[in-house]
Amino acid sequence: MIKALVFDVGETLIDETRIWSRWADRLGVSRFVMMGALGGMAALDRSHREAFELVRPGIDVDAELAAWERDEPDSLRNHFDADDLYPDVRDALAALRAAGHQVIIAGNQPARAYDALVAMELPADSVHTSEGWGVSKPDPGFFAKVAAVAGREPGEILYVGDRLDNDVLPAGRAGMRTALLRRGPWGYLHAERAQARDADVIVDDLHALLPALSRIA
Repeated sequence: MIKALVFDVGETLIDETRIWSRWADRLGVSRFVMMGALGGMAALDRSHREAFELVRPGIDVDAELAAWERDEPDSLRNHFDADDLYPDVRDALAALRAAGHQVIIAGNQPARAYDALVAMELPADSVHTSEGWGVSKPDPGFFAKVAAVAGREPGEILYVGDRLDNDVLPAGRAGMRTALLRRGPWGYLHAERAQARDADVIVDDLHALLPALSRIA
C-alpha cells in the first residue's frame, strides 16, 4: 500500500518555461531556438547543459551564471518562485494529504531552491534538494535518502517525476513504486518509450494520482 508520495521538482511541480525564456534572452537567441535546443537534448538523451553549448559554443555555464548574478542581483535569473508552479500542484498535493498520504518534495535542485519551495507553503510534509543531501539522481544514494526521510519501506513510496532516466527507472531499482508524469519535454518523449511500461502508472496531471493509487495497490 502506498503511504508516501515523493515529488520531483522541475517539470513536475515547477513549470520551467520562464526559466528557459530568461536563458534565451540572456544568451541572445530567440526563445524558439532555446526551447528547440532543449527539446533536441531531451530527444537525444543528452544533458540540458549541452543546449547552452549548442547555442553558444565554448560557453562556461558557471561563469555565465556568476556574471548574470552580478548583472542582475535582484532578478530571478535561472531560479523560480510561486508564479512558476503548475496550476494543479496545490490542490493535488492537498488532496493527497487529506486522504492520509505523506507528501514529500525531493529533486535535483540547488540549495536556493529549498528556500523558494518552503516559501511557497505547499501542502507537503518536507522539502529536500540534491545539493542539501550531497547526492543527485539517479544515484542510488538519493533514493536511499528519500526512503530515510519518509521513514517508509521503499515499496510504500510512490516516486513521481517526468523522466525515465532520473526518476522512474532508478526509483524502481530502489524498490519504490513509480509514476511517470507526461509534462515537459522529457515527460512527453519518455512516455512514448518502451521503458515507460516500467512505471506503475503514467499520468497527464497530478490530479490523476489519487484515483490511481488504488490501481497501483
